[in-house]
Amino acid sequence: MKLPGELPIRVLSHNVRHVTSAPWKGERPWAERKQLLLNEFEYHTRRCEDTFLCLQEVFHNQLVDILAGLNPDTSPEVLDWAYIGVGRDDGHEAGEYSPIFYRPSAWDLQHWETVWISETPEKPSKGWDATSIRIVTIGMFTHRASGYTVLAMNTHLDNDGSHARFEGARILRAKIREYSEGDFGSRISGTFLAGDLNSAENQEAYSELTAPGGLRDPYKLVDSSRRYGHYNTFTGFGYEDNPPSRIDYILLSEGTMAWKVDGYAVLENRFDDGVHNSDHCAVVVDLTLSS
Repeated sequence: MKLPGELPIRVLSHNVRHVTSAPWKGERPWAERKQLLLNEFEYHTRRCEDTFLCLQEVFHNQLVDILAGLNPDTSPEVLDWAYIGVGRDDGHEAGEYSPIFYRPSAWDLQHWETVWISETPEKPSKGWDATSIRIVTIGMFTHRASGYTVLAMNTHLDNDGSHARFEGARILRAKIREYSEGDFGSRISGTFLAGDLNSAENQEAYSELTAPGGLRDPYKLVDSSRRYGHYNTFTGFGYEDNPPSRIDYILLSEGTMAWKVDGYAVLENRFDDGVHNSDHCAVVVDLTLSS
């Protein structure tokens, strides 16, 4: 039961691993992984209408599969789930998306945009020492029942370019500041940033984003006895040289209201069938916006 003045929200972030013609050892095709991911999304959103799904490494055909899987019994005119986002390579359907999925019955989309992590953030472009084009998807959502407005952001920073990750973190902080000081500022109840930062806690992107005056990490706002699941979020498919690491996050910034962290979890990505649904684990945070 929702208490007066409070809004419970669940955010799930998962790098789903793109479709590739050169799979890693231990990696199974998308056709074998997609239902496992859809089952994860369905289970963890079933009783929480106000959930946001923030995904990374999603090619267009995967986006189509996920959207269809989330809407098995609805007509194209009235979808249970919708999304915002574009392919990073051309601003349309080419390259990886960083989409944000939401339920239109719960959230009214006010505004959204894609920003490129580069020196020319208004158009498809690669920045600094990055090996890939990188983006952040930004949406302003107003909760239909309560009227609270959430600034939602979803990104995937570069895996190779350290300078690009640092500059990307600066762009992300600047966009949050731009929104909070702009026309939307007085309406933003709270802000979250989800994504694969390709940065451990002692590295550039995380350090810059969580520097004084920046974002807060829900992992550190929950007592260790109440965290659920794994610490590491990147696992690989079992044969990589890179060790498991924590590089996927959901970070928080307060607006006109305060975030309360009710729960933090890193889910499993492989069960009895032995199939990894991705080389990353999902991060789930349960939050409450309260005055």
